[in-house]
Formats: sequence, C-alpha cells, structure tokens
Amino acid sequence: MRPSPVKQALQAGKPSVGTWLSLGSITASRFLARAGFAWLTVDIEHSLVDWETATHMFAAIADAGCVPLARVPANRHDHIKRVLDNGAHGIVVPMVVTRQEAEDAVAAALYPPKGTRSVGGSVHCLNFGTTAPDYYAHADDTLVIVLQCEHINTVRDADKVFSVPGISAIFVGPNDLAASMRSPDGRPPSAEAMAEALREILAACKRNNVPAGIHTFSVEEAKMRIAEGWQFIAINSELRMMMDSATATLKGLGAAAGEVVKY
Repeated sequence: MRPSPVKQALQAGKPSVGTWLSLGSITASRFLARAGFAWLTVDIEHSLVDWETATHMFAAIADAGCVPLARVPANRHDHIKRVLDNGAHGIVVPMVVTRQEAEDAVAAALYPPKGTRSVGGSVHCLNFGTTAPDYYAHADDTLVIVLQCEHINTVRDADKVFSVPGISAIFVGPNDLAASMRSPDGRPPSAEAMAEALREILAACKRNNVPAGIHTFSVEEAKMRIAEGWQFIAINSELRMMMDSATATLKGLGAAAGEVVKY
C-alpha cells in the first residue's frame, strides 16, 4: 500500500503544505495536483461539491501522486466512512470541541479493534495503488486524521482534546475561532486576543506531541507560521488564488476591477 508522504512528514516534524478545493472542479484538481502541493483538501462542508464529484476529485488527485483529503460536512460516522470508502487519503473534521467528539472522529476513521469503521467500499484501494485486502490491513497506519480547532472552548480544553490517540494534526480554522470569541454585542476579538489563542493552541499541540496546523492567506503568513512551529499549512484556496491573480492582472493593466480596458 502506498505510504502517505503527508503523514510521514508530520511525524518527522516537518511542514506539509497544501490548499483547499471549493469549486468542485475535477479539471482544476488535476492541474493543482501536479503543481507541487503535498495535499489538496476537497471541501465538502461549505461548498457545492457532491459525493460523486468528490470521488472523482480524490481519484484525480491521487493518480497525480498528490494526497487527497476531504473536509467532511460534519463530525459524523457516516460522512467519515463515506469519504474514506470513496478514496480520500484522510479527513479534516470540522468543529471538534470536546474530547468525546475527538474520540468519535478518530474511531470513525479506523477499523476495529482500534475504531468503529465498517469494512466496505470498492474504490479506496485504487487510490493507494493496492488491493482491498492490503488496504484493510494497512489503512489505519496510513490515513491522515486532522481535527479542526475552531472554537474557543476547544482551546480551553486543549489538553483533553489534543491528547486523543490517533490524531495526525490539529488544524485551526481562524475565521470560526474568531467568531466564537466575539463579545456579547458581536464585536470581534482583538488581534492580541486572537494571537494569544493561537499561541495556546500551538503550545498545547507541542505538549501533546501532535502537529499543529493553520489556514493561512499568503506566502508570507505561511512562512511565518512554519517558522513558529506550525506544520500542517493550508494556503488560500483554488478560488482565492484565481481571484487574487485576476485582481493582480487588472491592477497591472491599470484598471479597477470591472472596468473595461480600451486600447
């Protein structure tokens, strides 16, 4: 069974950089899988991506030698089982707040006796270039299990949540984390409060020997986070990359967005 270079890098203390796929484009997935990213996460939580499209995207990414991950719609056994049975090499589970939720997510990804995942599916082994029996024998040691820290209550209970065995990385969703820190009148947290929360998450990950990850929005920010010790790094998304490039192109032409350029 093909080993996971992402899991190997994380276990070795090295950074692993990827991006988010939210447009549901199989063709875009094929191109980005060859761009050099270590992994690509198909977002099934907030996007229009359906299960069949996600399955084709997993295959396109894996066939290019990249690692396909899936952010499931919610921390549910059936969601986790379904993306793995259809070829994802790992999961990103949103809004994990309690230790029990972390234990449930990990268990859903692993076969008995370690977990509760049922044995089935047909295409999962294809994306690892192996047979079904070999997949069943080695999947537990190969799959990437990423749990998202997106609520301040998770930060407060970080040691309980992050110490669950089987977690490959903890991944911060900065937008939801900040939303959970709003004041009663809806004011966002200060930059210092947000920075302190991130410091607490990183420290808790180090205490529990689990790689820390975060979504970044520029190369400069990604480099800064890697220097701080974060390992599982997402940079933007294919949508944001497209729009950033389009905006830069228009600015380069001296035109405001939406303005017609005449020669």
